[in-house]
Amino acid sequence: MFSETKKNKPSSNQNEQNRLAAGTVIKGEISGKGCFRIEGTLEGSLKTPGKVVISKGGLINGTLECTSADIEGNFKGKLLVKDILTLRSPANIEGEVIAGKLAVEAGAVFNATCEMNGGVKPLNKENEKRSA
Repeated sequence: MFSETKKNKPSSNQNEQNRLAAGTVIKGEISGKGCFRIEGTLEGSLKTPGKVVISKGGLINGTLECTSADIEGNFKGKLLVKDILTLRSPANIEGEVIAGKLAVEAGAVFNATCEMNGGVKPLNKENEKRSA
């Protein structure tokens, strides 16, 4: 007569959406496991294994480390994206970028040094000596 109750599985935080609303300014460090949408201003750092979207009018001034990013707003600083970084018009990027893949839409401004790690393993010191 009694049915077994299913135990709730812990939710995957990577599917959760965190939002920094327009007009909000945060100074400091943010880390989380979910995705983030930045519509306001973050002065500091953000680290997440999820996706980060910087909306038109949004700004990060500092460091961003994430799996993927989709940027329409502004970014100044160091950007570390494990998979794909997509820059949409009218994005404005300044600083240092390390990404797996990079897609830049016409109208986006990209004034940054860029290193791409698209599955290519860096040479170790022994290989550098052999190739010299």
